[in-house]
Amino acid sequence: MTQKPEYHGDVAETYEALIEHPDADDLPLARALDNGIKAIGHVVMWANLILMMAIIVQVVLRYALNMNFPKLDELQWHFYGLVTMIGVSYALTTDSHVRVDLLYMQLSNRAQRIVEIIGILFLLAPFIYLMIDQGYDYFAESYRVNERSSSATGLPFLWAFKALIPVSFVLLGIAALARLMHDVHAIVTRRDTDEGKGLMLPLTALLIAFVIAAGLSTLVETTEEMLVISMFLTFIGILFTGFPVAWALAGTGMIFAGLGYHFDMGNMAWTGLEDTFTGLDYLTLGSVVNRVYATMSNAVLVALPMFIFMGLMLDESGVAERLMTAMTRLFGTVRGGLAITVTLIGIILAASTGIVGASVVLLGVLSLPAMMQHNYSKSLATGVVAASGTLGILIPPSIMLVIMADQMALSVGDLFMAAALPGMLLGVIYLLYIFIIALLKPSSAPAPADAKRIDWPIIRDVIIAVLPPLALILSVLGSIFAGICTPTEASGIGAAGATLLALGYRKLTWAKTWNVLKATFNTTAYIFAIFLGATIFSFVLRELGGDELIESLVTSTGLGPNGTVIFILGIVFLLGFVLDWIEITLIVLPLMRPIVNGLGLDIPGFGEIDEPALIWFVILVAVALQTSFLTPPVGFSLFYLKGVCPPSIRLTDIYKGIVPFVLLQLFGLALVFMWPALTTWLPSVAY
Repeated sequence: MTQKPEYHGDVAETYEALIEHPDADDLPLARALDNGIKAIGHVVMWANLILMMAIIVQVVLRYALNMNFPKLDELQWHFYGLVTMIGVSYALTTDSHVRVDLLYMQLSNRAQRIVEIIGILFLLAPFIYLMIDQGYDYFAESYRVNERSSSATGLPFLWAFKALIPVSFVLLGIAALARLMHDVHAIVTRRDTDEGKGLMLPLTALLIAFVIAAGLSTLVETTEEMLVISMFLTFIGILFTGFPVAWALAGTGMIFAGLGYHFDMGNMAWTGLEDTFTGLDYLTLGSVVNRVYATMSNAVLVALPMFIFMGLMLDESGVAERLMTAMTRLFGTVRGGLAITVTLIGIILAASTGIVGASVVLLGVLSLPAMMQHNYSKSLATGVVAASGTLGILIPPSIMLVIMADQMALSVGDLFMAAALPGMLLGVIYLLYIFIIALLKPSSAPAPADAKRIDWPIIRDVIIAVLPPLALILSVLGSIFAGICTPTEASGIGAAGATLLALGYRKLTWAKTWNVLKATFNTTAYIFAIFLGATIFSFVLRELGGDELIESLVTSTGLGPNGTVIFILGIVFLLGFVLDWIEITLIVLPLMRPIVNGLGLDIPGFGEIDEPALIWFVILVAVALQTSFLTPPVGFSLFYLKGVCPPSIRLTDIYKGIVPFVLLQLFGLALVFMWPALTTWLPSVAY
């Protein structure tokens, strides 16, 4: 999972310091607004624990007492909606949103603040206004008719849940206002140092995007097609200014909705372009509110915070440290044993956490000092850690697969089963590569001089260390694969199981529980914020005819069914250099569904599963997106790893180290492409 550090750069650290240390700033109103948002967030984040308990109660009642309460189902997505919608403003206050900070971090503090001010005023503020205005009307209509659940035994007062939309965006507006006040005050009073570069970098990024858009626009036939191309490139240009991804998406959607409206009205004749018939206007955009409600009440996405909680709690439980200690004693006696240990632990963590950022950081902290002490090649050591940590995005329970299932209208359980073999295959490929490198180039992965002979106590310690996480994996994935629990129910079981492990290892304290809840709250919030931004972006894109344009471009290549799939995977791979997996999954992937369905691919479903071609394609995209964590300039695993590397390891060492693993991932992708049964056989057996 792409989990960015909570704060980014000097501005973010200064900003957080202003909140935590009131004497450092003379803006009491802004501080009060910040602290008010944080106080609300600190209360709401405990709803994740209530959500976990509601899931556990539901499972117990169903299987122990043969009782079913629809109200419990609805309570779950009510709590999910509460956590995500309120969390968005909290994430803005703590600066936890994902941003592409490749250029942003090189800017001076003053330039960073100017970027933020412009972004809030022209990208975020219009979106907030739309959602408050239209969200209030949406709630008011529900209140007027006293709307309740569509189920006779469901919850009453559905209008109260819909009130979350305008309320949460009011809170987001307050958080944005507080940031504006701090930024403007810092610029006016010149509180910031002026180290770093000015605004030329982000302006250059935007200029390049506009030039490319202008060039490509000459190749299209209609104004709508020109707007679609310009919309994509404008988004990428804004992305490289360092403004948060979620609001870059939302703001770009608002801007091009306005352009589409003016082209419809004939107000753009001065451009020399033809008028359009997009139908975009303010009321049309209001329908986005209904899509936001559908997202915050999505029963499938309830699993999202629970799997995140599970992974973070496992990191706090000490499971990885125990595994590292025991398995190092077992495999540390052979050449390349430490690298093999890291990969095996990466596989276990992937099947029990699915949090890429946490896995990479944890593996780096635990293994890099030891590998440097044993004279491992810096590139091999960093490559193994970065690649092994990314397995969590593919091996179930994967957050990415949950979102893909939702976007492609597929079963989460089907995708989990379909991804299991490809994910394990990649892990085996990594192990074989390490073994071969250790044989061919012994100096890169030497055996320790003080290696001890393997005996029963060592094997016993490994078994004791491995059994608890394996039991957790079995309880989560086993219950899904056996059809005992839904993925949402299994996520709650996994979250409770991870908590019990931390309790059993005597690692569970109030401070750690607080940290896990806060990190879960923040992580879920920034993912959901990207959902919000992608909702309006994709809506405007479709209204402009983006889906038809992309479909015609892909199908006009004349490459045939397999060639078309390879072409799409190539696009996804290249997009992974500049975009995060979340944006690609939410924006690009749904556009490919009609294309893939129209290819007539003959993929074996073994007579048991529906849409085997679509399942195969989604897993191919998932494997391709795994490379996005390792490919610069936006390979997040590289930055996670650099943050915990010993001083002797440079960024160039990391770049050298990931090259062979990117090639190995592409090799694994080729194997899944050539043998589709790797993805469809296991789901068919489960049925």
